[in-house]
Amino acid sequence: MHASSHYPVIVLGAGPTGLTLANLLGVYGVRTLLLERNASTVDEPRAVSIDDESLRTAQAAGLIDEILPTIVQGYGVHYYSWSGRQFARIEPQSTEYGYPKRNAFRQPVLARQLCAGLQRFPHVDALFRHELRQFTQEQDKVVLDVEHDGKRVVLSCDWLVACDGGRSGVREQLGIAMSGNTFAEKWLIVDMLDRTAPFRHTRTYCDPVRPAIRLPGPNGTVRYEFMLKEGETPEYVLDEQRFRAWIREREPLDAELPIARKVVYTFHARLAERWRQGRVLLAGDAAHLTPPFAGQGMNSGIRDVTNLAWKLQEVVHGRLGAELLDTYEAERKPHAWALIKMALLIGRYMQPKSLLGAMAAQWALKACSLYPPARDYVLQLKFKPKPRFGEGFFVPCQAPDAAVKAGQLLPQPKVELPGGRRQLLDEILGPGFAYVGWVGQPLAPEVESLVAAFGMRRVEIVPAQDDFPWPLPPAEAGRLLVRDCEGVLQKVLAEAGADALLVRPDRYVLAFLSRRVQGDVARLRELFRRHGAKIG
Repeated sequence: MHASSHYPVIVLGAGPTGLTLANLLGVYGVRTLLLERNASTVDEPRAVSIDDESLRTAQAAGLIDEILPTIVQGYGVHYYSWSGRQFARIEPQSTEYGYPKRNAFRQPVLARQLCAGLQRFPHVDALFRHELRQFTQEQDKVVLDVEHDGKRVVLSCDWLVACDGGRSGVREQLGIAMSGNTFAEKWLIVDMLDRTAPFRHTRTYCDPVRPAIRLPGPNGTVRYEFMLKEGETPEYVLDEQRFRAWIREREPLDAELPIARKVVYTFHARLAERWRQGRVLLAGDAAHLTPPFAGQGMNSGIRDVTNLAWKLQEVVHGRLGAELLDTYEAERKPHAWALIKMALLIGRYMQPKSLLGAMAAQWALKACSLYPPARDYVLQLKFKPKPRFGEGFFVPCQAPDAAVKAGQLLPQPKVELPGGRRQLLDEILGPGFAYVGWVGQPLAPEVESLVAAFGMRRVEIVPAQDDFPWPLPPAEAGRLLVRDCEGVLQKVLAEAGADALLVRPDRYVLAFLSRRVQGDVARLRELFRRHGAKIG
């Protein structure tokens, strides 16, 4: 690379958020540079839980086949009282978005897989040992002053995305404040190796004396987390003999395992007040800090870049205007805050202040489990805030009672191809916008022009109970035919009162279309025009 180079997008930070963004931009064909101040990806196992939405993003990035064999899929959480008795368990079984809702992983392994994935793209560069010193924004670019092995390197880009962590230097230079709280409670984390105890689910000990969590991971790893009491110092709890005794009380087989890492941390619940300033955007921990109790910190960062990557593509390639990037914060910030609040609620439950408080909370959950709808709400993780938008780049749904509305993540069922092979829906939709409608249904001319202008894949569905029409539509017509073998898409369309839907590249529903509802197409075209699209 030259000493002074320009890129459409520069991504700062090679954590899971930045690496995922660079891979998605690679899939979208955007020339990208990833900068990281360290010599390699981080080797510490910080995050330990990856959810179904993040795995769906890994699928979009073309890396799901590498990642799935290295994780523990579909684990749950078992809750124990102060007396050591199990009083509740959460073991979600649904795969609404194509994958199990909770999965254990090793962050160093994932980071290496994401980093290796960049080698597929000749238009994506990654530079390690490059530290950003400062940057300036000009009218049409961002200029970066970077240090590499004591030498100055000047770079520039159209858009800078700061994925540089909770202590983001970019956020600090922009003067963007963080609102929210940093909490007094501290926790000890101990990561261990060579586990032999076979129990695969997380154990949460809601003990007012010493709240604790045990999280088994892949390849014989296990994590313990213990809450510090008031007045306890990090030096006190980091004493190996002391915390091994605490582990022995929870699982004797783990007590003498080799230690990979031990650290004391403080948790935060904070949001950056702005996520975009000029040509600079914040993502991941630079934009929000999430308490660890729901395992959503890293996953929220991956949601950020899943939302942002396709928008950068559309802006860089000139199909939509820069105002599209204002929808990033509008769409993502409310959901990030909803997950922070969920984590705080779980944290309060896990950290009872007294025996009486612990008893009350645990009896409430037991009573809840006696009522089947409430039990299902808890066991299937339905209390987790749905990925949906209040405002942004979508046409609001005209059916308020529909389970899936415009501005909400579309489920990912398996669909059947002619010949009987079944695939997850996203593999059929492709990497960009897509049209999904009933087989043989003609497109309105205005929709046809949008489909052509944005290269939308046209997917036509056959109802679950029907066979494929014969003869099949010719391939040259640009139509892909699938059978909705699980009936999921049929239900989504029926509840929305629609004949077809448009899907964004991040798999959120862009719009429902119905021949019976006047104005659907007009609202859709106005949305695109408002965001700089040039359509006939």
